[in-house]
Amino acid sequence: MLSTFLSHQWKAFWRSRNKAGSIAAQIVLGFFMLYFLVVAIGVGFWMTSIIEKIMPGISPTIVFNGLILYYFLLDLAIRIQMQDLPTLSIVPYLHLNISRRTIVNFLNLRSLFSFFNVLPLFIFLPFIFINISAAGGIVDVMVYLLSILGLIVFNNFLVLYIKRRAINNVLIFAIGIMVVLGLAASDYYGLISIRAFSNLVFQNVVRYPFLALIFPLAAFAIFYINAKFLTANLYTEELSSKDDKKVSTDYPFLNSFGRVGELAALELKLILRHKRSRSSVIMGFLFLCYGFFFYRLPLIENNEFGKMLFAAVFMTGINISVYGQFMFAWQSAHFDGLLVNKIDHRDFIKAKFLLFTIGSTLITALSAFYGFMSYKLLLLHLATYIYNIGVSTIVVLYFANFNYKRLDITKSASFNWQGVGASQWLLSLPLLLIPLIIYIPFGLLNQPYWGLAALSLLGLLGLLLRNYFIKIIVNKFEKQRYKIAEGFRE
Repeated sequence: MLSTFLSHQWKAFWRSRNKAGSIAAQIVLGFFMLYFLVVAIGVGFWMTSIIEKIMPGISPTIVFNGLILYYFLLDLAIRIQMQDLPTLSIVPYLHLNISRRTIVNFLNLRSLFSFFNVLPLFIFLPFIFINISAAGGIVDVMVYLLSILGLIVFNNFLVLYIKRRAINNVLIFAIGIMVVLGLAASDYYGLISIRAFSNLVFQNVVRYPFLALIFPLAAFAIFYINAKFLTANLYTEELSSKDDKKVSTDYPFLNSFGRVGELAALELKLILRHKRSRSSVIMGFLFLCYGFFFYRLPLIENNEFGKMLFAAVFMTGINISVYGQFMFAWQSAHFDGLLVNKIDHRDFIKAKFLLFTIGSTLITALSAFYGFMSYKLLLLHLATYIYNIGVSTIVVLYFANFNYKRLDITKSASFNWQGVGASQWLLSLPLLLIPLIIYIPFGLLNQPYWGLAALSLLGLLGLLLRNYFIKIIVNKFEKQRYKIAEGFRE
């Protein structure tokens, strides 16, 4: 039966109307994969030389041990964002006389044929067979092989389980990302050394080989949990949405905004129920740790906000830029229906402003932990937050009137360039350049706090004149709406 499933998948691909685009995308993706595989092979075979050059005087085996768990932590973070969830392919079989166990086995088997499962083999196996076998013999080689394969399978099914649970509860996804980023940040700042812990683990695994069984046992456990959950929820409605009885007023905090709140609630449902829009929201949580790469104590102590401004604008307005760059295209599948429905275009635009404001407020509030580094970062975030909700929202919604690219929100955002046009690239320029243009003169005059104040005043001015700008955006939308609709139909 598994061979039949694979045969059907193959035929579905070649009979698809979009097979030309799919083949082109697969070829481009194949080149990227081939490149990374070549790099992985090079790293694997020359790892000893690389380690000796970068860390002279330290045993390559100790460095190798320290990198194993560190690599798989990074692998987990990348998989959460990029690994596909094989669910749509089984929908046509749910009503046939096929056992659920067979379908689950097919999904689990198919998930193992992933680039993410192959890449670590090319990185770790050459070092194991060249160095570990020479130093420790066949037993040590088997111990490492068992551990690496166990970690690969564990990460594979852990990510699938998190994503399947996140279909009904986005909070699980966000928590998973934050845990991974928190561990990476702790290691970066020396609070918890993942490399030291990894080295300790594998030193003990080599000393007591039976400990290597922990990794395949953990992999089997998460495989069993994943398979059990999938078997119990193998229904179309279970894998898409738990509750279809809710209406657009299910979010009480939006009720006070009247018709605008109702439209915002409908779009919030659209965001949370579809893969690509949900990914754009989750990305906001993912980039909460972006400041760790830009915020340095010398910059903070010297009030060099200009060098940290990009990170602050980006973090506090990530949902505005990432979700907003495809504005109106999120509704491309039912845009014609929006035009013929009795919807006030002014309310439609106001609902977008409302969602942007709520999202930016939430992200800014969550980024308050940077206050533990310095209160100055709170002032920086406050200034960029006011700028984003006052200015960035206006810029994004105005440029949205020039976006005619249709968007399939059911597909993953990873390696997906559908809907991306020139307007998306042009949009980033004013969003990032305006804050710098406002701040730089004050920075050159050594008045950094006045620079933040000017940025805040610009945002406040945008908020005070929001109704005026809404009128401009609505007028532009009414002129462009038929062009937008025509583009979305292609």
